Amino acid sequence: MNKTAFVSAADSNYYPMLREWVHSIRRFEQSAGATICIMDVGLTPEQVEKLKDIDCVIHKPDWPCNIPERQIRGREYLKGCVCRPFINKYFPDYDTYIWMDPDTWIQKWSAIEMFIKGADQNAITLSAQSDRAYPRQIRIKWLGNIPLKLRGFYFSNAKAAYGSKVAKELYAYHVLLAGMFALKGSAPHWQRWQELMVEKLKAGKGKVFTSDQLTLGKLCYLENFKKIILPGYMHWLCEFKPLWNTQKQMFVEPYLPNEELGVLHISGWDDMRKDRSVMTDFETLDGKEISYTYRYPYFDGEAEEEINILDQAA
Repeated sequence: MNKTAFVSAADSNYYPMLREWVHSIRRFEQSAGATICIMDVGLTPEQVEKLKDIDCVIHKPDWPCNIPERQIRGREYLKGCVCRPFINKYFPDYDTYIWMDPDTWIQKWSAIEMFIKGADQNAITLSAQSDRAYPRQIRIKWLGNIPLKLRGFYFSNAKAAYGSKVAKELYAYHVLLAGMFALKGSAPHWQRWQELMVEKLKAGKGKVFTSDQLTLGKLCYLENFKKIILPGYMHWLCEFKPLWNTQKQMFVEPYLPNEELGVLHISGWDDMRKDRSVMTDFETLDGKEISYTYRYPYFDGEAEEEINILDQAA
């Protein structure tokens, strides 16, 4: 792991979850030697110093090109999206980069090993917004029995940014998730992804927020850069509820064979991201029900102290 960089980005609001993410990496002895790199996209000076005190490498990026102010509106945290393809430049000379959004945390290290294994094949290794437990891929507006309007991430965002032709080409594909990926530092993907990002931003069309995921789809599907797509349990979207294995104190897939989740991504839970005391109901593997949280259980990022709340899920 000596030449591996775990990279994320955060502003002051996401700082508590960022601290939990850092702890979830360092909790595993296999992470020894890896470097944790942070893009400062709105952290306070005090937060930056605390991250440096725990051996994080910090970089405050500029916008990769001039972007109309009407699209930014002071939202510095959007750099965490548009600067993502440039992390090999901000933190140079690593063999492997593992990007993880700050609202993710590692439950099982074998998922990290699989991401690295894919990157070693010179492929961008990630997961997709498709899984047997993710039931809805598109939204349909009906006129009686006629599907009048079909909407999906690629079509809606690509149409706004690139026009109908590209939107139609991307529409049928599963959405590739930019929230976690692994890629070798020497991979050819970086330069072209950077070019696609700058081209998209300079055009001034479409959302800035979705630029990373949209350009990633264009890179992999339309320009055929090598990719490896891992199953959903390696990088789980929490908007789709898993089950809780009480015996092992772990989240698992909701369907057989109930694989243990590798990385949890707290998507779709804005209230829980803001407040770790927020709970929700989960079904257990043995058919019972518990009230629990998706937040990382071994470190309280708000209090900045180690804890163990797993007994609350018993």
